[in-house]
Formats: sequence, structure tokens, C-alpha cells
Amino acid sequence: MSRQAAAVLQAPEIEQLSARNFQRLATFIHDYSGIKMPANKRTMLEGRLRRRMRATRIDDVNAYCRYLFDENGMEAEVIHLIDAVTTNKTEFFREPAHFDFLVAKGLPALAAKGKTEIKIWSSACSTGAEPYTLAMILDEFCQKQRGMDYSILCTDICTEVLGQAIAGRFSEQMIEPVSMARRQRYLMRARDASRNEVRIKPHLRSKLAFGRLNLMDEAYPIETGLDIIFCRNILIYFDKATQAKVLSRLCNHLAPGGYLFLGHSESIVGIDLPVVQIANTVFQKR
Repeated sequence: MSRQAAAVLQAPEIEQLSARNFQRLATFIHDYSGIKMPANKRTMLEGRLRRRMRATRIDDVNAYCRYLFDENGMEAEVIHLIDAVTTNKTEFFREPAHFDFLVAKGLPALAAKGKTEIKIWSSACSTGAEPYTLAMILDEFCQKQRGMDYSILCTDICTEVLGQAIAGRFSEQMIEPVSMARRQRYLMRARDASRNEVRIKPHLRSKLAFGRLNLMDEAYPIETGLDIIFCRNILIYFDKATQAKVLSRLCNHLAPGGYLFLGHSESIVGIDLPVVQIANTVFQKR
């Protein structure tokens, strides 16, 4: 027998996440964050937990679960656990029809009402591509409107992506959808060209405020009377009952005539809300 084969035979087996612990995790994650965790996500969940476990110096995934549920470790670990399981796909000018709507109809309508400050909430902002896209659009619009200003509140349940969003740094690949004119106006290149990185310019970053928020909370510490709320591509991770609760709370923070934007694969069918649909996944509060 070769040394390599002997080493494989002698290597200890890695204990797999038990069905009981998967169910405990799935129930907690759903109750805390609204994220569905069906059985076919078991391998994915285990992989993400193992990356987090390196920081805790717990080698066994079931021992990690015992620490969470049986040894009162959840209080200290919950933010890291949720950071590990959230999915954070995002890009600049994602689903561009929404931004086209704002430029052509939404923002001019708000200006026509005499608005002097347009207040926006990006409620699942991830690493910041969505709110920085909004900032570019709003900055361009306000430059053409005398006395018009804007502010953008950016929240997410994941602290890791919030840190990236606050920094406002993005790879060259991430900014491909941004036009050259906007790159020159709103982006700075890293001094070290080998980093292949850009940063949002300070005047644009100054228009954004960031904070951690869980959409499953019964109430949101957010001002009411907002003009625009983006909640895109997060509802797909919730069941219908959770979607209804979240959407109802979001609408409570919209001003009459304000706009709610959902992801293109999301729907409010069967949910009673004080809105009317005015474009594809664009809704206006009555």
C-alpha cells in the first residue's frame, strides 16, 4: 500500500451535520431572519457553517450546534451565524428597468409635487451596489433640479456586507455595468493599479447612511413618509406569510404616492396592500 493510500485510510472522518441539528438550525434561521432552509439546502448550510467554525475553533459541526443551542452560545454567535447563511448577490444597475422608470417617471413626478428632498430606503442593500446606483441616478437628477436634494438609508441583516458597503470599494469587474461617464464622475481608482479596485467618491458616499436591520422585526426604527423603498430579491427567500408581514411593514413607511420596488421575480399576488401596480414590480402607495 502506498503512503498516500495509507494516509487516506487513516484520516479521521468528518462528522456530518445530523438531521436533528439541521432541523434546529433551519427552524431558528427561519424564525429569526425569515429565510427558508429546506432539506435540499442541508449541504450548503453545512459548508457555510464550517467556514464560520474556523473562527470559533470548534472542529465538529454538531458540537458547534450544541454550543449554539445547548450551551447558550447563540447570543454571542447569532450575528455571525446569520452573516454565514445569507446570500448576497448584487450588482450595479441590476434590473435596469427600475432605474429607467425612476429617471423617466418616478423622480419627475416627485419633483412635480414640490418635493425638496427625496428620501429613499434600500432595505436589503448587500455590499452597496444598489444604493450607490440609486445615488448616481439621484445625483444626476438633482443637479438639474434647483433646490432638490436626496438621502438614502441603507440596511441589511448581514454585518459583513454592510462593512463592505460603507467602505464603498468595488472590483473592476463589479463596475462593468456603470457607464464611462458615470465612472469618471463618481468613481476613484486605487493608487495601486494591481488591486484592480475602485472606490465611490466621497461626495456620493456622504449621501448614504448605513445600519443593520432585520426585516423580521415587528417594527422598524425607520422614519415614515419615505418616497422610495427598494426591497428587491429578498422576498424570494421568505414564505408567503412572512412576505405579507414584511411588505405590510414596508408600506407603513411609504408616503402616499411613494414607490415600492420589488425584484422582477417577486409578486404581491394574494397579499392585501395599500398599493397599486404601475409598472413591472413597481408599486405606488394609494
